[in-house]
Amino acid sequence: FHNKVTCFLLQHIEEPCSLGAHAAVIVPPTWIIKVKKPQNSLKNSTRRKKRTSFKRKASKRGNEENKGRPFVIKPISSPLMKPLLVFVNPKSGGNQGTKVLQMFMWYLNPRQVFDLSQEGPRDALELYRKMPNLRILACGGDGTVGWILSILDELQLNPQPPVAVLPLGTGNDLARTLNWGGGYTDEPVAKILCHVEDGAIVQLDRWNLQVERNPDLPPNELEDGAQKLPLSVFNNYFSLGFDAHVTLEFHESREANPEKFNSRFRNKMFYAGAAFSDFLQRSSRDLSKHVKVVCDGTDLTSKIQELKFQCIVFLNIPRYCAGTMPWGNPGDHREFEPQRHDDGYIEVIGFTMASLAALQVGGHGERLHQCREVTLLTYKSIPMQVDGEPCRLAPSLIRISLRNQANMVQKSKRRTSMPLLNDIHKVPPADLRRVSAPPDSFT
Repeated sequence: FHNKVTCFLLQHIEEPCSLGAHAAVIVPPTWIIKVKKPQNSLKNSTRRKKRTSFKRKASKRGNEENKGRPFVIKPISSPLMKPLLVFVNPKSGGNQGTKVLQMFMWYLNPRQVFDLSQEGPRDALELYRKMPNLRILACGGDGTVGWILSILDELQLNPQPPVAVLPLGTGNDLARTLNWGGGYTDEPVAKILCHVEDGAIVQLDRWNLQVERNPDLPPNELEDGAQKLPLSVFNNYFSLGFDAHVTLEFHESREANPEKFNSRFRNKMFYAGAAFSDFLQRSSRDLSKHVKVVCDGTDLTSKIQELKFQCIVFLNIPRYCAGTMPWGNPGDHREFEPQRHDDGYIEVIGFTMASLAALQVGGHGERLHQCREVTLLTYKSIPMQVDGEPCRLAPSLIRISLRNQANMVQKSKRRTSMPLLNDIHKVPPADLRRVSAPPDSFT
């Protein structure tokens, strides 16, 4: 992250480092303070024993917060700073994740870039929780984004940092919705950082899934299948039937032979083959006979049975199944509104095999409802998926309700000019003084 033209010239060695073109998103080294190792002397031990219980508890909390951390963060608030935390899932997108990780390590302070294959996002988010104007960049699939949002929920950061997305892997419907595209195509990191810094903050509805055993079944009647869904919150969509069955086959095959699923092209080919096989077997043809759907008090079951849907989708974002738009544009249809990801409503859509195939050429499903609450009853084990995480769920009662809204970064559609390497952002004098401190303060 150095301006290498001047930082390492002897005549400029005493000058404060500007941190270059991306100074606003870089965590200055002087904000990162090395933690001194505690001295285990007899004198210190005696003093600790004489502390009051309150002080002991306070000290214990402080020690627990810093346990295992070689440094602490002491930021200086500035309206010009938008420090960035980067989380990279190297397992997403074949070898792309590893490459992206190395590039961000080079452009930014390595202390603000985290490898999710080594540790989860919790420790880093706790460490930076008091960082003002913090933004987060999630590099991975939609599942990686959901993981980070779930940890943010648990930590209850206030305000919640907005999350930008660098899409890796397949699908990436949330990334498409927020204008980040369907996959990483070797865009320069400098340009990505500009988009993250300049992007608008928007809200994303998030939905709870509450699952319990179907109360209409006899107590002694047992059905095969999982007793709970793989996730209890969804950001993109929740579905059951044909699409979930194909996703489940892909998931099980990848778990058995991970070496065969190391590229986006191979993954897409497997999806196509699994979908064709399921189409021939017609494994989801009786879905409509085994479900009951009630939306905001309106029972849709008879319509679902009449139209013999083989897939039902509860959609939160406009994109689905690698970029298709199943809700379409209602236009002048007075019964329905255009879809939004921040309006507190969820769209309910039914599909036959024909309408699912039509999605790939711009078609849409049967619009059933826009609602705030859903009650779903299933009477047999049915394949389901939550944001791409599949399972076969035993007969259940499922309730869908709005959980909260997450702050996200939406990429601007306008062109953002990439700054030159020697561009300098003006940083307040106080920040410059901190930046000019010895570099070994964070090593």
